[in-house]
Amino acid sequence: MFVFKDPWVLALIIPIAMILLLARTRRNEPAFLFSSKDLMEGIKPTMRMRFSKYLILFRGAVIILFILALARPQTVLQGSKSVSEGVDIVLDLDTSTSMLAEDFMIGTARVNRFEVVKDVVKEFIRKRKDDRVALVAFAGRAYTVCPLTTDYSWLNENLDRVSVGMIEDATAIGSAIATSVNRLRTSKTKSKVIILLTDGVNNAGTISPLVAAEAAKALNIKIYAICVGSKGLVPYPLKDVYGRTAYRSIPIEIDEEVLKKIASLTGAKYYLASDTETLRKIYDDINKLERSNIEHFGYTEYDELFYLFLIPALIALGLEILLANTIFLRIP
Repeated sequence: MFVFKDPWVLALIIPIAMILLLARTRRNEPAFLFSSKDLMEGIKPTMRMRFSKYLILFRGAVIILFILALARPQTVLQGSKSVSEGVDIVLDLDTSTSMLAEDFMIGTARVNRFEVVKDVVKEFIRKRKDDRVALVAFAGRAYTVCPLTTDYSWLNENLDRVSVGMIEDATAIGSAIATSVNRLRTSKTKSKVIILLTDGVNNAGTISPLVAAEAAKALNIKIYAICVGSKGLVPYPLKDVYGRTAYRSIPIEIDEEVLKKIASLTGAKYYLASDTETLRKIYDDINKLERSNIEHFGYTEYDELFYLFLIPALIALGLEILLANTIFLRIP
């Protein structure tokens, strides 16, 4: 498709054409004066004299071609708009210090809950194709690490920045849900999902988890609640006076009842993930969500064509100057 980037410049052609028309019709004063016109009787103008009158048209053509080049003619090379099926998802990650409990295994190595969760979440993100995903981290309060995006590499970069201890310690589940609901409030997709992952009990924030879940229900947002970790005593790493890591078995409370109510209230599911493989299966199960059409707008590339007018203008200008100073030279 052929377009002009600055079409308003083309309006200059009208006054240029009027000036040329006036110049063409204006009578010039004679270069030589004769005592009687009888002396010029019978002398006919030569072809060179006749064509010299139209030399001004060269200058007009040059100016018009310059104006066309100045209007920046372009052709559209690429303009993309695609429609695909996707889900708007907000991932809520608990970053409280209880996530450092090492009751998960990868192979034969003992790892803490948070590292396992990050690995599984990254795997979940890798499987996304057209979904928009946001990331919310919470502990004593909640904040948005990354807004809804389909730029998964950028999302992973933001996920790498999340760590335990980055927020004051506590577990504000209600605040995490409210922050996520706010992210999905303006979404127009059919499927809006919050994947809430925590290992504790709501003990911070000013919003009750069930009140926040009611707000999610009102906006047709499903909350898949995942309780991560083992029940009972779990090994927790501590540093001794010599800086060595020692493990102590400590109890970490899990409020399954509230998490079950949150999921049930919004028409979703509750899961308990006590090992790495179960956690992966849970995210695979959530992966089979209802799809909705999402429009993606790509960028547009243009090919500049100003040279198609600029080069002929320069050629015409050079030709007009050459003719005016050689064949059609006028004295005076």
